[in-house]
Amino acid sequence: MSIPNGISENLDVLIVGAGFAGLYQLQIYRKLGYNCKVFDSAADIGGTWYWNRYPGARVDSPVPIYSFSTEELWKDWNWTEKYPGWKEIRAYFQYVEEKLGLKKDITFNTRVVSAEWDEGQHRWTVTTDGGLVVRPRHLVLATGALTVPYTPAFKGLEKFQGVCHHTGRWPEEGVDVKGKRVAVVGTGSSGVQVIQEIGPEVGHLTVFQRTPNLCLPMGQEQLDVKTQTKLKELYPVYFRFRHQSVFGFHYNPYPKDYASSTPEERILRLEEYWAKGGFQSIASFNDTGLNQESNDGVYAFWRSKVRARLRDPRVQEKLAPMVPPHAIGGRRPSLEQTYYEVFNQDNVDLIDLNEDPIAEFTSKGIVTGDGKEHEFDVIVLATGWDSVTGAMTKIDIRGIGGRTVAEKWKDGVYTNLGMTVSGFPNMFFTYGPQAPTAFSNGPSCVEPQGDWIAGVIAHMKKNGLTKIEATPEAEQNWRGMVMGIYDMLLMKKARGWWNGANIPGKAVEVLSFPGGIPTYFSKCTESAEKGYEGFVLSGKENGQM
Repeated sequence: MSIPNGISENLDVLIVGAGFAGLYQLQIYRKLGYNCKVFDSAADIGGTWYWNRYPGARVDSPVPIYSFSTEELWKDWNWTEKYPGWKEIRAYFQYVEEKLGLKKDITFNTRVVSAEWDEGQHRWTVTTDGGLVVRPRHLVLATGALTVPYTPAFKGLEKFQGVCHHTGRWPEEGVDVKGKRVAVVGTGSSGVQVIQEIGPEVGHLTVFQRTPNLCLPMGQEQLDVKTQTKLKELYPVYFRFRHQSVFGFHYNPYPKDYASSTPEERILRLEEYWAKGGFQSIASFNDTGLNQESNDGVYAFWRSKVRARLRDPRVQEKLAPMVPPHAIGGRRPSLEQTYYEVFNQDNVDLIDLNEDPIAEFTSKGIVTGDGKEHEFDVIVLATGWDSVTGAMTKIDIRGIGGRTVAEKWKDGVYTNLGMTVSGFPNMFFTYGPQAPTAFSNGPSCVEPQGDWIAGVIAHMKKNGLTKIEATPEAEQNWRGMVMGIYDMLLMKKARGWWNGANIPGKAVEVLSFPGGIPTYFSKCTESAEKGYEGFVLSGKENGQM
């Protein structure tokens, strides 16, 4: 395929992905005068928020934290909700485009299918599904953590003659569920959001659950312009502090442990944080993720709050069991508003897949293990994602010696600083494995990562260098630190997308850096200040960059 107008074959930087991370880096490289382009498989900007359009889809991080920190992009923008829905997030991305005019450097409907390192030229040869080939000096994968939908190998799925969609590929025009018989398979975050959104309008709803989602109160608020205008005086403080907080929000866990608190203090602290809503509602003590007694105490409090909203004792036990299914906070909780009330409706059934697994799909619906056929008009597959590593391993990326990323990570992930891989020079990635990713929110993670990557490339350009590669020793050390922290946490006993346990054949291990944002970025800064310790920089500029 010939190179389209506006795209040169020998790019300085090719970015894959036009979400928060890709757009943030594109505007940096344009200011630096680099020849940079973005490829994205979608038809518009937004990254995961181009695809997240299922009923009830909304962010689980509050604004302004969940937005770009650049004053130009928040000074005149006002949100309508503390936790915006997908339509407002899309509108925000179009506002960003109006301000920065980034689309002229983005090629849409273009999926990168392969990338091969050329050791002789110190460049990547990147090929798209349309046959377009470019040769960037640097390859930046801004492909996101939750972008590859996963559907289990259900027997007979293709036989179903009704409407069936995965939440990650919901049709743009939507699906009419009013008065229909609807099944939702899965109760992860997208399942929770769909259930509470469509519950009041369907004819009958059947929820298939394997593990209860330990949902937290969202604490949604409507926002007005006057309040936001006043609050914007603090926006710079918020954006600076999100890099000082453990999870990239505007708060840290209460600085006292559960064991040293009195029974009265425990109750009052739990109630205070619960009332605030969001993930903060279980951040009432600093040892909840480490200490079983603390975790059990917070879980018991959570359970009492949830059970009080449910009428049926059987449903109480299924959604908020007396024995915790895992440590609270050990899997990504979903933020909810009316999720539990849906199960009080007479037209809602809850099927425990541990008791009655899905045997097969038929033309009319789903047959469960007890032999019963459940008939549906619409089936929603809220079955999750091949998270964190999936978007990278789905691309045929071949480094030195022709080894692929998928082959290297088959038995476990190895990175340096959660942004680079030994054997794959000049390749960087954001919001991916062994970075704060799943334990933070997107913008809080990808902006400083983008700054760090841009700093590396600027350093190389200034010094006429053409190759940077992480050392195997640095990878070993980084992996050792990630796993060492993880081994201290109660979450290591849980299974889910945080550790890849939801994907058959995937190595089960923590996929994100669990040590908090301040520790993570201090390590990244330390490497840069020591001349990019943990990397080998080489080559001499030959005029191609």
